[in-house]
Amino acid sequence: MSIDLNNPKTFGKVAVLYGGWSAERDVSLKSGATVLAALKRSGVDAHGIDAGRDVLELLVQGRFQRVFNLLHGRGGEDGVIQGALEVLGIPYTGSGVLGSALTMDKLRTKMMWRQANFPTPPWAVVKAGADLDAVMQTVGLPLAIKPIHEGSSIGISKVTRAEDMRGACALGFEHDHTLIAERWIAGGEYTAGVLDTKVLPLIRMETPRGFYDFQAKYHADTTRYHCPCGLPPEQEKLIAALCRNAFEAVGADGWGRVDLMLDSDHRPWLLEVNTVPGMTDHSLVPKAAAVAGIELETLVLRILATSLEARAEA
Repeated sequence: MSIDLNNPKTFGKVAVLYGGWSAERDVSLKSGATVLAALKRSGVDAHGIDAGRDVLELLVQGRFQRVFNLLHGRGGEDGVIQGALEVLGIPYTGSGVLGSALTMDKLRTKMMWRQANFPTPPWAVVKAGADLDAVMQTVGLPLAIKPIHEGSSIGISKVTRAEDMRGACALGFEHDHTLIAERWIAGGEYTAGVLDTKVLPLIRMETPRGFYDFQAKYHADTTRYHCPCGLPPEQEKLIAALCRNAFEAVGADGWGRVDLMLDSDHRPWLLEVNTVPGMTDHSLVPKAAAVAGIELETLVLRILATSLEARAEA
C-alpha cells in the first residue's frame, strides 16, 4: 500500500509504543509523548500505549493497523518487539529483527564493522573476573567502559587512570554481564541521523562534561549542538556516506542514527548505531531534521511511512 503523507488517513489506526521496561523507560516516555502529539496534530488516528508485558494483547484488542515504535533499549530496540509484530502482521517503524538485534549489541556491531573494514576504535571484551591490567595494556588509556546492551550512555565511564578501572567496570556490570573497553578517541563527537536512504545534516555535540553522557544528553543546559557541524562540505559528504554505508552494513534501515568521533587528524571512528533514537526536546534527529527544513510533524510522518509493511506481510 502506497502512503500519501498529505492524507494521514492512509496510515490507519496507529499505536505509538513507548515506556517499556528497559533502563531507558523515562526517555522513551518523553519521546512517545512528543511523537504522539505531533501525529495527532497532523490528523493521524494515533493512540499511545505505555508498553508492558501485555502489549501484544492490547495491540490485537485495539485492532491497530500500524505501530510507531519508540521503545528505547531492551525489549523495544533489540528485535524482540519487532519479531512479535511480524508474527501479528502489524507493520512497524524502523529496522527489522536482524538490524535491531545486531545494533543493540555494541560488541557484535563493532565485529561486523571491523570485518567489513569500517573504522571503529580498538576494543577488548570485559567479563567478570577479567584481567583488567591486561585489558588496559591491550587497549591503552584513556578508554571507555561500555555495557554492550545499553543505550543513552547508561553505565558508561571514561577511564583515564588505572586505579579507576575496577570502579568503572563495577558500574558497567550493574547494567550488563559483558562490557567492552574501547580506546578513547580524543576529538569532536558527531552524529548522523538517517531518514530512509538519506543522511540528515551532521551534528557536532559539545559539552563541558567529561563526555556526552546521559546527563549531557537529556538534562544539562550546557550542552551545545552545532548544526551545520562546521566541517567542509566535501568532508561532511564523505562522512555522511560512510555513516549511511555503516548503517546498512549492520542491517539497519528505515530511520536511525550513527554516532562517531573525529580524531585530531580528522579521521572518523564509528561508535554505534541507534535504531530507535530519542525524539525528546534534547534529541538529535529532530534537531538535524529542522536544519534540513523538515518540521517535526513532517518528520514523524516520514518516519511512520517507513513502517515495514512488506516485511510484515512476507
